Order: sequence, then C-alpha cells, then structure tokens
Amino acid sequence: MAVRQTLGSGGLGNTDEGTGGRLATVLVVISLVLFTLSAQEGGSGVLSTIRSGFSVVAMPFEAAGSLVAAPFRGIGNIFVNLTADQETLTELEDENAKLKAENAQLAEEATDAQSLRSLLELQDQYNLESTGANVIAGSTDSWSSTLTIDKGTSSGLTVGMPVCDANGVIGQIIECGPTSSVVRLMSDESSAISAMVQTSRARGTLRGSADGTVYLTTIAVSEDVSVGDMVVTSGLGGVFPKGLPLGTVSSVERPEGAVSYTITVEPITQTTPEQVLVITSITQEQQAAASDDASADTAASTDSATADSSADTQS
Repeated sequence: MAVRQTLGSGGLGNTDEGTGGRLATVLVVISLVLFTLSAQEGGSGVLSTIRSGFSVVAMPFEAAGSLVAAPFRGIGNIFVNLTADQETLTELEDENAKLKAENAQLAEEATDAQSLRSLLELQDQYNLESTGANVIAGSTDSWSSTLTIDKGTSSGLTVGMPVCDANGVIGQIIECGPTSSVVRLMSDESSAISAMVQTSRARGTLRGSADGTVYLTTIAVSEDVSVGDMVVTSGLGGVFPKGLPLGTVSSVERPEGAVSYTITVEPITQTTPEQVLVITSITQEQQAAASDDASADTAASTDSATADSSADTQS
C-alpha cells in the first residue's frame, strides 16, 4: 500500500513538470511566430492593427501616469539643486562678484574717458595751452570755496593760472606746491574775474560772495542785459583767455537811483568736477583779440560821450 502511494506521488510530479515544459515551449514558438509575422507585415497587417488598438486604449493611462509623475520629477530636481556641491556654489558666487567688479571698473573707465574727451574738445575749441589734472580734495573749511588738484610746480603750474572743467571756467590757482595746487572757485567771496555779457558785450567783474552767490558787478543800467544771457571771460588783464564760458544771467535788478544793475549769475558748473584743465599760458592771438576788443570798447565809449556832449550843446 505504501509502495503504491509513493509511486503514485512520483507519477503525478513527473506529469506536472512535463506539462509545464511543453507549455513554455509552445509559448516561445508562438512568440517567435508572432514576431516573424509582425516583421513581415511591415506595420500594415492584422497584428499591427491590434497593437495600434492597444496603444490607443493605453494612451490615456500613460498620460495620467505622466501627470502623476511630473510633480515627483520636479521635487527630484529641486532636491538635486538643494543638495548641489557647496564648492560649486562658492565658485559661482566668486565668479558673480568678479563680474560685478569688472563691470564697475569698465563703467568708471568709460566715465573718465568721456570727461577727458570733453576737456580735449574745450582745449581744441579755444586753442588753449593747458595741462590736465585730477581733483583730489574739496574745501577744508566752511567759509571758502576751493578744491585741490594733483599737479603743482613740478608740472609747471604757478599761482594765478586759470582752471576750467569741460563746461568752462571754474576758478584760479591761489596756492601751488610741488605736487598739488589749491584752486579758488568763482563762488568764493575773494574771487574776481573780468567778464562780459556775450550778446551785448557789456563788461563787468564776476564776483563770489560769502553765501556762494555769484554776481556780475559794475554793469551800467544803460547796458542791455537779460535773464539767460551767457557771461564769458572778457580777456582783460591778460589772465583768462577771452570768450571762455563763466555762467548765465539768472536775475537782473535795477535798484532805484542806482547807476548799475544787480545781476546774479549761475556758474557754468554746478558740481565739483573730477578732472580739470589748467591754462598754462595765453597765446599772442588771444591777447591781441582782447586788446582789440578793449580798444573798440574805448572808442565806442568816447564816441558815445562825444555824441551826448554835442546833443547837450545843441540843446
């Protein structure tokens, strides 16, 4: 009895193993046949149609799966960025700081170049014998208007030389050391520059004041002066070349009983410049032009006085 049961069990096990092996063989053969037929169809047969149908049915599920997976992919990217190597982040920060410094340097160089070009244009326009200098300091007290430049006697500068920026005259050297000079600005109360109204040629003196207001003095009320008129150097005295811009007339008042106007002038330059031009000498042509203009003014004044005298005599 025991023998029969053992044999029976062994017989059943052999039968199951044989059936499984035959099934696997059949499936492999079917797969090979289907693959061969699909390849021979070239995408237009029955098998290709069935496969396309399954693709259409499965497409919504694939799209839904992609939408569900997208946030997790984004979180994965964020995690990768947050866990980036610290050394790489430090390198990027250093490179960014370097680029900012280079941009700032280029912007500063461009500003300096533009300022120098403007000074050269002024030099060429008025045919000035001059040298450039940098401003290194402003006024050291509250009761004077001065600035300091980085050139002095070792560069050929002397007291009295006129100083301009790109717009026109700003002042005159009053102190000179070996490597630096002090420039008195036209707004200083000790400043006095021979000037004239460019349109009417009326001559006077441009003076500063304690509060920084600039006045054009000794202009007779008989002269024609209007707000907005340009005031320039007259060239008299042989210090400043003739015709350099000084400022514009900002107000004209005629006090009752006065023989001259009270004229305020807005200086041509309102801010402290970074570079200036020091006029080292006046050419003979500039001196001759100023002398001729002065002679013409004297002759005109004489003729006017003679005409007035004749008119009085006839009366």
